[in-house]
Amino acid sequence: MKKIFMAITILLLAYNANACSICGCGGGNLYLGMYPNFDSKFIGVRYNFSDYKTVLKNDPSQYTSNTYQSYEIWSGFNLSKKWQIFTFIPYQYNKQVSDDGKNDNVGLGDITILTNYQLINSHHIVNDKKSVLHQLWIGGGVKLNTGSFSVDPRDPDVTLADVNAQMGTGSTDFILNTRDLYQVENWGIASNINYKINTQNKYGYQFGNKLILNTITYYNFNNKNKVLTPNLGLQFENNEGNKLDGHLISLTEGIDNGTYRTGGHSVNLLGGIEVGVKKISFGVNIQAPIRQEYAAAQTNLNWKAIAHLTFSF
Repeated sequence: MKKIFMAITILLLAYNANACSICGCGGGNLYLGMYPNFDSKFIGVRYNFSDYKTVLKNDPSQYTSNTYQSYEIWSGFNLSKKWQIFTFIPYQYNKQVSDDGKNDNVGLGDITILTNYQLINSHHIVNDKKSVLHQLWIGGGVKLNTGSFSVDPRDPDVTLADVNAQMGTGSTDFILNTRDLYQVENWGIASNINYKINTQNKYGYQFGNKLILNTITYYNFNNKNKVLTPNLGLQFENNEGNKLDGHLISLTEGIDNGTYRTGGHSVNLLGGIEVGVKKISFGVNIQAPIRQEYAAAQTNLNWKAIAHLTFSF
């Protein structure tokens, strides 16, 4: 089973550094798609779900199904007209079912704090009737070492499944992000770029850096104090290889093309809806892969989902 555990190491970036994605366990969710509308501040709860399946090509009897879930308190504050701060506090539940049995792990994840600066904010009327809004935010933040990482990857009795099951990465990591919003009347496009820079933890383990790009098209249906916003888009994710003591982790058996290093990428189709009633908003987002390459096609993302309930004030 060590082969399959090495093949699924990259999954930690799909959840332990995505949430990652954002989406998303130990590293916090990097997914930032549709923001809730807020004048001053908001606070809410987000639920993140992702499901993966791995089957070894040279031995289909060796398999694993990984389900990652997190319940996350997220909040945003406008510090001024140009400054925003966001916080993400995840509580995670990781479930793994394989030919060796079942393994569950639950606990607090790594807390993330982001700060954005508004570089562009223009709002004008075109042809005496069309309202055009353009905003560009740039920023960054830190992923704190608050989730537990209690295994030594150098220990021969520790498998990569044990590493993947940890609530945190064991390291303090850094995030760069930009957000561009362009809206003409009720039509809009929101684009996000997030790049996570991981550092080495005290055990010499370093998760690969992660890049997320997404573009979402949406339309606002307004009815007095109610807003309905369906949206559709694409997301690209790229996970660099993980390292132990500065060396890329490799898998040299059971792969058609020879040596394989952890990491991979996917292109996902996004679809969702946001509903706002006065100060309360609810949103759901579903992601399905249309192209992916993880673990020499032995690991596949089935789907991801995010839902939130948020209060603005």
